Amino acid sequence: MPDAEQDGSRRRGRNETEEERADRMWTELIQEVRVAQMGVQILFGFLLTVVFTPTYEDLSGTDKTIYIVTVVLGACATGALIGPVSLHRLVSGRRIKPQAVQWASRLTLLGLALLLVTTSSSLLLILRVATHDDYVPYLVAGVVFWYLLCWFGLPMWARHRHTTR
Repeated sequence: MPDAEQDGSRRRGRNETEEERADRMWTELIQEVRVAQMGVQILFGFLLTVVFTPTYEDLSGTDKTIYIVTVVLGACATGALIGPVSLHRLVSGRRIKPQAVQWASRLTLLGLALLLVTTSSSLLLILRVATHDDYVPYLVAGVVFWYLLCWFGLPMWARHRHTTR
C-alpha cells in the first residue's frame, strides 16, 4: 500500500500526460455528444414532418413563424452536436488533440444551448396549438428554467462547490 494511503491522505487528480488526458476527455465528450445527438435527431426528425401534415395550413402566422424558427434552431443544434465528429475526423493525426477537445467541447456546449432553445420553442408551438390558453408562456418559461437548472445550473454549482483552483 502506498505511503499516501497509509497516512490517510489521498492523491487527487490523475497522473496522465496532456495527450492521455486529451484522449480520455475526447472519449468522455463523444459519449456525452451521443446522448445529446439522439435527442436532437429525434426532435428534428419530428419537426421536419410537421410541415407535411394537413393541419399545418391551419396554423396561424405566429405559429408558422415559431415553427420555422424552431426548425432552423434544430438544424443549428444538429450541426453543432455533429461538429465534434467532423472536427475529430479532419484533425485526426495532426497532433492537436488537446486543442480539438477544447473546440469540440465548445461546439457541444453551443449545441446543448441550441437544443434547449429548440426544445423550448417546440414546446411553445405544441402547447399553443393544443391549448390556446394564456398560461402557455408561463408553462414554457417554467420548463426553460428547469432545463437551465438541470443542464447548466446544477453542473456549474457542482463545479464551483467541488473543485479548487
